[in-house]
Amino acid sequence: MTLKLWHKVILGMIVGIVFGLIAPGYVSYVKPMGDIFLRMISMVIAPLIFFSLISGITSMSDSSSLGRIGMKAVVAFLSTTFFAVLFGITVALVIKPGDGVHIDFGGVVGNAEAKPFNMLEMFVNMVPNNVIKSFAEGSTLQIVFFAIFTGFTMNIMGANAGVVKVKDLCHSICKIVLKMISCIMLLSPYGAFALTAWVVGTQGIGVMISLSKLVMAVSMAMVCQYLIFGVLIYVCCRISPLPFYKKSLEYQAIAFSTSSSKATLPTTMQVCRERMGVSESSTSFVLPLGASINMDGFAINLGLCTIFFAQMMGVALAPHDYVVIVITATLGSIGGAGIPGASLIMLPMVLSSVNLPIEGVAILAGIDRILDMLRTTINITGDATITLIVDHSEGTLDKQKYFS
Repeated sequence: MTLKLWHKVILGMIVGIVFGLIAPGYVSYVKPMGDIFLRMISMVIAPLIFFSLISGITSMSDSSSLGRIGMKAVVAFLSTTFFAVLFGITVALVIKPGDGVHIDFGGVVGNAEAKPFNMLEMFVNMVPNNVIKSFAEGSTLQIVFFAIFTGFTMNIMGANAGVVKVKDLCHSICKIVLKMISCIMLLSPYGAFALTAWVVGTQGIGVMISLSKLVMAVSMAMVCQYLIFGVLIYVCCRISPLPFYKKSLEYQAIAFSTSSSKATLPTTMQVCRERMGVSESSTSFVLPLGASINMDGFAINLGLCTIFFAQMMGVALAPHDYVVIVITATLGSIGGAGIPGASLIMLPMVLSSVNLPIEGVAILAGIDRILDMLRTTINITGDATITLIVDHSEGTLDKQKYFS
């Protein structure tokens, strides 16, 4: 029997766990394999986002259609992220993962200075002042802004002969990048093995014991959000979510092993287009947009961990504090880079918004990789869910391919 790619990825993860447990001293020798895999993916992420967005925008000749789809996608992404934060806070209040956990921060020194979240500054920073620098630094939101602006400009210029050639060139480059990514994804089982072995070998399984309630709470909130995706598909599209769940396993396995929404984006685009029947335009426009601004799992993690720290330190939060957490975590998740460790960067902002010490973030470093696997899986599944719903609302979803 020929194994599918996601089967191989899971097998690589299992072998990695075993290797990390029995030979932790040797994981540093296999980690470079995983680093190379992630670097190859990072190599094509900026071109993928830029050219796929331009291809998606320029393939919609009707500007009103483009604006309608974009508005639907943004509203849907913000809505699911908002409710994801509420899920995280609710689960934290019910399970109370911080109760009974006592960790001394006396020896922990914070090495990062958090500043209050500034929404206006975030919107200003979305506009690049140097496009070359944006690509060099991988500033995703700035790349998205420039790509959308470029695509809109091409559409405004219409059927100009020179513009048509540029459009065709962008479509061709997009296809080349997607083919490159398909080749890179063949290495994903080996990358999954190396990265998993390194995590288990360096962090160990025992690190989760003292924080088991937090892990359980995050897992429960993620499961609730995962089920909500199915409910949304059934309510909005009036179709069974079972084919969606079944066909999502391939990109979910890659998301779980790499902990990177951007790294999983190419496979997700391929699955949505070829197996779920989502149109080329929606796949090229909505999915990259979602990978840049929609972080449901990240939002759950930010809200839940903030309540966890408050409970652990015996801080009673006022009603307005919960409102601040919801707003800050929702907006803060938009700035999530979609790469491993982003939570350790954004969480201090949410903590400082309700006057909680940021030093506590250091205790999450040991288990953050494991939590990152869960939230990345939810992130990319949410992107695919909204893309499917938006495509169905436009009447372009191929239901025959979806159910095949």
